[in-house]
Amino acid sequence: MFFYFKRIHVYNVENIPKDKPVLLLANHQNALLDALLIATKCGRFSYFLTRAAVFKKSFVSRILKSLQMLPVYRVRDGWSTITNNNAIFESCSELLKNKEVIVIFPEGSHNIVRRVRPLSKGFTRIVFDSLEKYPDLDLQLVPVGLNFVKAEHCPDSTAIYFGKPLSAKDYLNENKNKAVVNLKAVAHSKMKELTTHIPEENYKKNINKLEVFNVDYLKPKEVNACIESNFTNCRSKKSQNQLLGKTLRLLLKLNLIIPFVIWRYWVKPKIKEIEFVSTFRFALAVTLVPFWLLSVVAVITVFFSFCIALYYLTLSLLLALLAIKL
Repeated sequence: MFFYFKRIHVYNVENIPKDKPVLLLANHQNALLDALLIATKCGRFSYFLTRAAVFKKSFVSRILKSLQMLPVYRVRDGWSTITNNNAIFESCSELLKNKEVIVIFPEGSHNIVRRVRPLSKGFTRIVFDSLEKYPDLDLQLVPVGLNFVKAEHCPDSTAIYFGKPLSAKDYLNENKNKAVVNLKAVAHSKMKELTTHIPEENYKKNINKLEVFNVDYLKPKEVNACIESNFTNCRSKKSQNQLLGKTLRLLLKLNLIIPFVIWRYWVKPKIKEIEFVSTFRFALAVTLVPFWLLSVVAVITVFFSFCIALYYLTLSLLLALLAIKL
């Protein structure tokens, strides 16, 4: 993650209680990278509710479950699968009873649009079922805002905002339907405060205006204020000289020519959803790139010496670091 992102800004992670059960509620723009960012930056070991569709292949399923990912079934997966959620939600209640952290993306799917979409009620079922089963459970709900400069690009920068925790007990109501509606509304509102939220109406027009102002999408409070003021109160981010960075990235591509060609002409064209571009690029970066570098090191060692191969590897890592960070 350090080598993949130019900058990773983390704000208010101290809002996550250390000794209480926690449900993290995050927006979902960037597929697997959203989960990886939370897992590595939230400060607590986490379990993740993940759409069941990615568990179809047994090998992938075993890997995901080993990473504490739990499948959640949706209507689009087939009505007959919905009952499978009963066991999953019961498992969530047990985890929360043991003061664990569960991450859920309550929008129900990923989408690269810069807004918090309507929330599904799945997370409210976990909340109220857990409180019904364990009335004394001090469950805390922490909204999370994930923000990207341009999620599908590399290198990219990201900012993660952790909101103030909400006590789940405060949203109990004798009328369960009202409790669900109220909790969804509050969670949606809190997540909007932590994320750049561009309303669906006139979305493209507003995006174009924000691009003209060159706003900093890593500062959602400023961007949202810009939109709410009808673009009369907008701050532009400082422009940086991109020449050095572009030159270094060109050198990096030449050094990783085979992985780059595989990515550019074989893997990337097969990706149907833009939200998965960064996920597959990252997967290639942590698998094929190390294999390529070690292969080159082995060849240099055979034809020259291990010392020269070590110099090459060191310079390659330095080049990658500078190309991403500058």
